[in-house]
Amino acid sequence: MKHLKNLFHFGFQQTMSCLFPVVIFLTLAFTKYIEIPFIARYDLILLICLAVQILMILFKYETADEVKVIFVFHLIGLALELYKVQMGSWAYPEEAVSKVFGVPLYSGFMYASVASYMCQAWRRMDLQISSWPASWIVVILGAAIYFNFYTHHYIYDVRWILKLLILLVFLKTFVSFTVNKTTYFMPLTLSFFLIGFFIWIAENIATFFGAWAYPNQQQQWEIVHIGKISSWLLLVIVSFMIVAQLKHVKEIRNHVETVTADQ
Repeated sequence: MKHLKNLFHFGFQQTMSCLFPVVIFLTLAFTKYIEIPFIARYDLILLICLAVQILMILFKYETADEVKVIFVFHLIGLALELYKVQMGSWAYPEEAVSKVFGVPLYSGFMYASVASYMCQAWRRMDLQISSWPASWIVVILGAAIYFNFYTHHYIYDVRWILKLLILLVFLKTFVSFTVNKTTYFMPLTLSFFLIGFFIWIAENIATFFGAWAYPNQQQQWEIVHIGKISSWLLLVIVSFMIVAQLKHVKEIRNHVETVTADQ
């Protein structure tokens, strides 16, 4: 009974952590079926995303540090979108004032919403990481994963090598999370896969509502290829690495400041 109660509590905390992604999905659905005059759909989505982000800050739903992380993800995601659209990986077919080189600016918020979820879940369920690898290893591996999204168009795609390295680097790393005063443990690599899988589901919903379209979806919607889980898995890992590394650095800084103040 206790664990069943904790399951519902876990679901509630997950739902609260997903507020920003949920708003984006609702916006995509709303704007697909209801046309607003005098404003392009992509422009309207951008305005709604901006408004929600501002409200989340004003109502302190997100902390100042979380906003900084989310902004970094927005820039990283937007850069990847600009490149991938130019390479023909996917497209945004609708017209809008806020499109830059074929990419609507709202697209960066979709990546930012992933960061928002991670930050919210981390705080709400008191995530703790044990046996976190050396910072230099995390930075190099994260950079290699991210830049492989760019380089695989020209040279060999090393994603499977990177996945093997991830298993080796994070073999002893576990994440703990607290639900209703009960602490649970999970291998970090398993959490990577689970988040990547659910983002793939979210991607199917997003493409169905016309957030973007892959080449095979130009004429009519089709389910996103299962292989895309692999891409999202790697992107989730990069996202988690950035959030975890920033929190790790902050903890070290806070510890140093505490020790200095006590002396």
